[in-house]
Amino acid sequence: MASLASEASARMKPLPQPEPGLTPERLLDRARGLRPLLRASQAECEGGGRVPRQVADALIEGGFFRIVQPRHFGGYEFDIATFYRVIMEIARGCSETGWVTSLVGGHPLLLSRYPAETQVEIYGAQGDVRCPGALTPLGTATREPGGYRITHSWVSASGCDLGTHFMGLARVDGDEGGTLVQLLVDIADCSIEDDWFVMGMRGTGSKRVTVTDLFVPDHRALAVGGMARGAEPLDAHVPMHENPMYSGLIGPFLIGETAAVAVGAARGALDIYEELLLTKKSMAPPFLERCHDPVAQQYYGEALSLVLTAEAAMVKSGEDYMAFAEAARNKGTSFDTAKGLQLTMVAQRCVELSWQAIDLIYRTAGTTASAKHGMPIGRFLRNIVVLRTHPVLQREHTAIQMAKLRLVDRVG
Repeated sequence: MASLASEASARMKPLPQPEPGLTPERLLDRARGLRPLLRASQAECEGGGRVPRQVADALIEGGFFRIVQPRHFGGYEFDIATFYRVIMEIARGCSETGWVTSLVGGHPLLLSRYPAETQVEIYGAQGDVRCPGALTPLGTATREPGGYRITHSWVSASGCDLGTHFMGLARVDGDEGGTLVQLLVDIADCSIEDDWFVMGMRGTGSKRVTVTDLFVPDHRALAVGGMARGAEPLDAHVPMHENPMYSGLIGPFLIGETAAVAVGAARGALDIYEELLLTKKSMAPPFLERCHDPVAQQYYGEALSLVLTAEAAMVKSGEDYMAFAEAARNKGTSFDTAKGLQLTMVAQRCVELSWQAIDLIYRTAGTTASAKHGMPIGRFLRNIVVLRTHPVLQREHTAIQMAKLRLVDRVG
């Protein structure tokens, strides 16, 4: 019988792209075109606890899960700045949909670090792969000949309802070195339980995923570390992709994914706020639209400055990621911890700027426009309140790490 590797070699021919010639700008225009649907579907997304079917279909057909997927497997292999720009636009229409698109759509970077034969197996004949994942609680995998066996439940698996595969983190039982493995499984081998009852980000469908007595072969287990900021592959080798993007640090990118969603949400809230100021009349004579009120103008201007700054920083962060990865590949300049922390600090600051903008908008839009049940400004606020609780977005830890690196480590 032919080995998996030999079978993979026989199928190593590149897969066709669904839309050859698709450009980043065309994809960004397509994301803008989805905004009416995304805005109209916000309540359904939140109420149903998942991305609505018609929205998911539009995202799949539109190529939004192939942005950073390798070209060899039918993806578009666009750069990180493009990914952030598109995610900000999707989240502008619906922050929960943006979260799912970002976290699931960004995982091809991690998949690119699995063995070549694994990638060929996973992407199959069509390249239609959507792989949500979860880190916690950490599972325990038992070593067996040829692989691992595991029974475990992971929580907060965003986008699991539309996944084709799933990645769960586990430690190896009995390994005193504390080895961690990122296990890659078919979603058909998992059960999904809806235990995601939260005040915001309900529509991300971040549910519990369970595997029971499942054997995971070696080629689907990736040795990783650095659980606190995303599972970082221990082997720097990239099996089959020349693009430096696939050899960059994973952790800072995973944090950037979430920050792009926050920034897009802030822009979405600003859209609603602008419409409100243009149409809602003041409560005092001469009863003009609120856009004529100098105080309202100041509120709007401050919110706009916060959003513009966050957007610019996210795009620059994506460009910096690519520059760091290219320098590491072509010049031998390490994409090291300091560079990773720099990217992380920028992303976390973008989340804070986005929060400040949405908080200002919510506070000054008026109770009816903000706090009344079902109003989109209130939904954006609830979502970013929950988004900010994510452990990887706690900027104090990053600030301490960077300070130690730049100050304490220099003096010994």
